[in-house]
Amino acid sequence: MLGTDFRTGSPNWIDLGSPDTDAAAAFYGAVFGWQFVSAGPQAGGYGFFQKDGKTVGAVGPLTEEGAASAWTTYFQSDDIQATAREVVAGGGGVRAEPMDVMGEGWMAQFTDPQGARFAVWQPGRTKGLEMTSQDDTLVWVELHVGDPEAAIRFYRALFGWRSQEMEAPGMTYRVLSIKDGDQQEGSFGGVAPLQDEREETRWVPYFAVADADATVAAVQGNGGTVLMPATDVPDVGRIAWLADPGQAVFAVLKPNPRQG
Repeated sequence: MLGTDFRTGSPNWIDLGSPDTDAAAAFYGAVFGWQFVSAGPQAGGYGFFQKDGKTVGAVGPLTEEGAASAWTTYFQSDDIQATAREVVAGGGGVRAEPMDVMGEGWMAQFTDPQGARFAVWQPGRTKGLEMTSQDDTLVWVELHVGDPEAAIRFYRALFGWRSQEMEAPGMTYRVLSIKDGDQQEGSFGGVAPLQDEREETRWVPYFAVADADATVAAVQGNGGTVLMPATDVPDVGRIAWLADPGQAVFAVLKPNPRQG
């Protein structure tokens, strides 16, 4: 599962673009127990979600014209300028050019060739998330896309990711790992084919929870939406797909103890 010893291609940051950051902070505080901490007056309303004093995500106002509320997954780059060139060479698009974030690191935002949005973070003073794979923190990221093989080729060119096929109910699922070290220990996410024409191409963050059903109830009780009820997945755990009041999609996972 995901750790905080980030290397090339690791998911190392997530943030939420929200039309109402105060409402988002209240919602995620009620669901996951997160506290919102402002990044300061120069940050334009951006701030951090923290659990037990450690950063587990971030939130900021929507900045793109017509943008919908969504979670964005960031992957570690050791050379963000080179990554930007490789995104374009691979058929992707640049949504936000590489920029220095007040010495904390460099960020850029992209769209892959099939339309999934993602970002990269080249660490400076801020290395990335401070807690993962614990209850109420990021544990997995998942790409839902029409052509999984083409997607894997694109991201492999960027980050050197490895993939391994596994059979899941009704689909072939591909588990992603960073390029270095033991493949199973380096796994951090997966790629799933779109299940119908209404499903959007996107990266979806999964947060670990102690009780998926209780989390679903908390989401419903605080103005969120259940997209897929809590369901047991063999050898994985119990998962649910959800949306916050701003319609940003995320998922939760009560991991199978053998996966922990």
